Amino acid sequence: MTTAPDPAVRAYLADNAKGYLDDLVEWLRIPSISGDPAHAPDVRRSAEWFGGALRDAGFPIVEVWETDGGAGLPAVFAEWPSNDPRAPTVVVYGHHDVQPIDPIELWDSPPFEPIVVGDQLRGRGAADDKGQILFHPLGLRAHLAATGRTGPAVTIKLLVEGEEESGSPHFATLLRDRRDRLSCDVVVVTDTGIWNRDTPSICTAMRGMALCEIHFRGPAGDLHSGSFGGAVPNPLTAMAGVLAQLHDERGRVTLPGFYDRVIDLTDRERELIERLPFDESEWLANARSTAGAGEEGYSALERVWTRPTAEINGMWGGHTGAGSKTIVPSEAHAKLSFRLVADQDPGEVQAAVRAWLPARLPAGIEWDLEFESGGVRPCMTPLDHPALQAVTRAVGRAFESEVLYTREGGSGPEADLADVLEAPVVFLGVGLPDDQIHAPNEKVDIPLLLRGAEAAAYLWPDLAQTLRR
Repeated sequence: MTTAPDPAVRAYLADNAKGYLDDLVEWLRIPSISGDPAHAPDVRRSAEWFGGALRDAGFPIVEVWETDGGAGLPAVFAEWPSNDPRAPTVVVYGHHDVQPIDPIELWDSPPFEPIVVGDQLRGRGAADDKGQILFHPLGLRAHLAATGRTGPAVTIKLLVEGEEESGSPHFATLLRDRRDRLSCDVVVVTDTGIWNRDTPSICTAMRGMALCEIHFRGPAGDLHSGSFGGAVPNPLTAMAGVLAQLHDERGRVTLPGFYDRVIDLTDRERELIERLPFDESEWLANARSTAGAGEEGYSALERVWTRPTAEINGMWGGHTGAGSKTIVPSEAHAKLSFRLVADQDPGEVQAAVRAWLPARLPAGIEWDLEFESGGVRPCMTPLDHPALQAVTRAVGRAFESEVLYTREGGSGPEADLADVLEAPVVFLGVGLPDDQIHAPNEKVDIPLLLRGAEAAAYLWPDLAQTLRR
């Protein structure tokens, strides 16, 4: 299998780069913010725009799929069958909704009026995820032009959802309801990035998550601390004491059984992580922190990629305004998040929290615990999986460089894709760590988007040969 770039693919991409960029700018002008109900019509308009772009690219089947009985935020489905009856089927996943733009005053230019500055395109959604998902039609056309085919080497199905930035609340249901239309041999997720411009990489895993709120109640109302302090239970003191027990002196989470399912790193996985050009001091400076922390015995990258965590995201109660108010508060509240790794199950973690919490409560404190949905399961693809190796070859060919492997500390719907569709998940993305996704001044490197399209063009014939039925 060739490893050299294809001049015909590169020529097609060069000839069509301006049209691709013009289309992307037009799409980015649609403020498809899924988290704001006022922008629901814009999310629908974004779906319809993308559907039209796919039809123009030649997809013979394009549909807008409703979510939540039509009251949700629509997804786009498209299919281009291969002419080869033995060709494998690939589902390409991404999303067309975007994050909110606050704080607007920190943007250097209007977020939905995209501008090109040098090699960068700036605007909300440029990297996450419109710019990346739109390179797939371009890459597919390059594949067809270079090979002279009338249909792709694999059957390609695109599923681009409209509520990823809102937690994909209806996505699993959509997958189950449309399972027959989405049957496939592999899922390619395009919603990730590379290590840096000089170090192409492929994500191999994403963490899962469980979110909860804890509520403590003590006295029936706030009390004068001079008259009652020290003689009645203080919910905020109780909350601080309980949450202080969430980790031991080694930085490990104290929930019983929390680490039982965790898959330890292999020597090869650890060696590949160590090969990345990682500067912890620079990383800490970017995090605006003066020191690292976490579970003993693991590097910073291992902690955020391969180890589960528990974080206190917020704690509040009593008087938090200006001046003093000397009270024993009647209530205390906290938000917690648990990032999970393969093969942890969010349901089991939720049960562990419910069992752990009441045993640590002082007398006189009532409690309530609320979890946000069933959580998100982690996802991981073994390094030796044939589909991952095909992506590795395609990316290496496009970048003309060795490809390394990373993981993502964040969470997404990839586990639902793997579980419902019963197919392996691999990642193909070209975003950069400094693309400011979810932040003001989001941007993307235009040359990297074209490299992504080139990698996609190489991936389809490689997967056709690798996974041929």
